Amino acid sequence: MTKHVAVLMGGWSAEREVSLRSGKACGDALARLGYRVTPIDVGRDVAAALDAIKPDVALNVLHGRPGEDGTLQGLLEILGIPYSHSGVLASALAMQKLYAKAVFRAAGIPVAEDMVASRFAAAKTHLMPPPYVIKPVAEGSSVGVFIVTEGHRNPPQELYRDDWPFGEKVLIEQYIPGKELTCAVLGDRALDVIEIVPATRFYDYEAKYAAGGSRHILPAQILPNVYQEVRRLALAAHTALGCRGVSRADFRYDDRGTGKLVCLEINTQPGMTETSLVPELAAYAGITFDELVRWMVEDASTNR
Repeated sequence: MTKHVAVLMGGWSAEREVSLRSGKACGDALARLGYRVTPIDVGRDVAAALDAIKPDVALNVLHGRPGEDGTLQGLLEILGIPYSHSGVLASALAMQKLYAKAVFRAAGIPVAEDMVASRFAAAKTHLMPPPYVIKPVAEGSSVGVFIVTEGHRNPPQELYRDDWPFGEKVLIEQYIPGKELTCAVLGDRALDVIEIVPATRFYDYEAKYAAGGSRHILPAQILPNVYQEVRRLALAAHTALGCRGVSRADFRYDDRGTGKLVCLEINTQPGMTETSLVPELAAYAGITFDELVRWMVEDASTNR
């Protein structure tokens, strides 16, 4: 019997467009593999949409809320539909950076020094000596992120905006200079390590990742012992949060100064376009995009 897969994508988060691209790429792959595919652009009526089509599996390729914060996972548990990626608790923990970092600290995974403050306090004065990073407590894809350097006399005044969409609390985190590294975990296997090289320095408050805004070095050109430590820590972070399926952990490595390596966060719903980081890492390990998507579908379950 042909397995019927609902590909859940879109939604209403700041990462909607990336999710739609991920969903299309995954849906096309599943169609090539012979699955019966129903794409669903997730709205508030997603429960009714799923109940109407009664899929065998849900492939969750939403980024941000509600697909990455545990709420969609809870709905799928209630409906009894096997789904991909992490379950309710791991998804909710990973999305809340502060709680994820508490779990990382308890597991011996190094993280950057941080504090939480109201956005107004963070806009009024430097609460930490620059350079530091201000980021929403619960967003992904560098949305709402500011890099504050020594050259900035004042914190970002955008935090005062009446239409600030990212919550009243922000995470202020020590900026670690050096390389940006990322490593994916597939099941219980850490893949290789990519260095992400931004096209521009992060001197602008508004600087965020943009299409074509970075290049990827695979394998990352770092010392072999550091390379293996990134892989070890990615798997440790995945395990500590209780993640399932595919995840991707992001790191900063001060290769010219202190040698400090810290885990920034773990992404439980990493991008799945054919040019995204996880498919690139899978391809380097000899896993085609179609094989990766098949694995995610066949790995799906409830009680994750």
